[in-house]
Amino acid sequence: MKIGIVGATGEVGRMMLTCLLEQKIEIDELVLIASKKSAGTKVAFAGKMIEVEELTEAKMKDTFDYLLFSAGGAVSRKFSPIAEDAGNTVIDNSSAFRQDPRIPLVIPEINGSVLDNYQGIIANPNCSTIQMLLPLYAIHKVNKIKKIVVSTYQSVSGSGHKGINSLLKANEESIYPRKIEHNVIPLIGSLLPSGYSEEEEKMRFETQKIFNDKEILVSATTVRVPVLYGHSESIYIELENSYDMEEIKQVLRQAESVRFLEEDYITPLELGDSDDSFVCRLREGVDDKSLTFWNVANNIRVGAATNAVRILKFLINR
Repeated sequence: MKIGIVGATGEVGRMMLTCLLEQKIEIDELVLIASKKSAGTKVAFAGKMIEVEELTEAKMKDTFDYLLFSAGGAVSRKFSPIAEDAGNTVIDNSSAFRQDPRIPLVIPEINGSVLDNYQGIIANPNCSTIQMLLPLYAIHKVNKIKKIVVSTYQSVSGSGHKGINSLLKANEESIYPRKIEHNVIPLIGSLLPSGYSEEEEKMRFETQKIFNDKEILVSATTVRVPVLYGHSESIYIELENSYDMEEIKQVLRQAESVRFLEEDYITPLELGDSDDSFVCRLREGVDDKSLTFWNVANNIRVGAATNAVRILKFLINR
């Protein structure tokens, strides 16, 4: 099997390599691709050093079994269609194609079936959406969710190396509109006419698309916090019917890629290399048709690289 990674030297690209090894994906040929600036760099994989190649249109016309993209929206918009036209399957981590109605937006544990008989570009959802929907879908299957109100506390690694440097090298140039050190910034992405930000609007649209339900109401407030890795979310949901709390707990215990902590809570520092979306502090909301809980996950893994590799593995197994 021939696999290519575009953006292989970035934060998520390197994690994709780790996930490929952990998921035991059998690879005959691995092609690492990045910008001209990073071309020539050597990256370790499975005991070998692989030289990074420059991203070009000609390279995208090569034949791959799968191409994983994590190089930003502008790069994806330019090069992914070239790879698709050449007959390649592209799993794209950027926001470039998420709102395109012809392109599936996939969390394989939830809606992997949309990939049946499909070949082309596949969109990886937003990091904050993925970790939220993994536990919510388990609940949604037994008791329809009508409304979601979520506040996120997103780490700087969600902005890549530049975000990390903005926190660690606080006296140097920052990519954020306000100081991030010892602070929180209640705006991620540009502000839209609605008063919501781009990041907040992503969570609304992506939830409705992945659940295939435009009636679900979603109100999000996305916040950048001075944490290196791990996104946290405070989630409130309203359900169609009243529920039994023990049934909800059992559903979360059995949910795929979810870890439910009944007697404890978890913080971003404690996530380590986990590929699970954690649920803790579960409690009744304002009545017996609403729930509130705390949700934490590794954004580089669960919210990006792991989901992309899970899509890849789902396609292989299919």
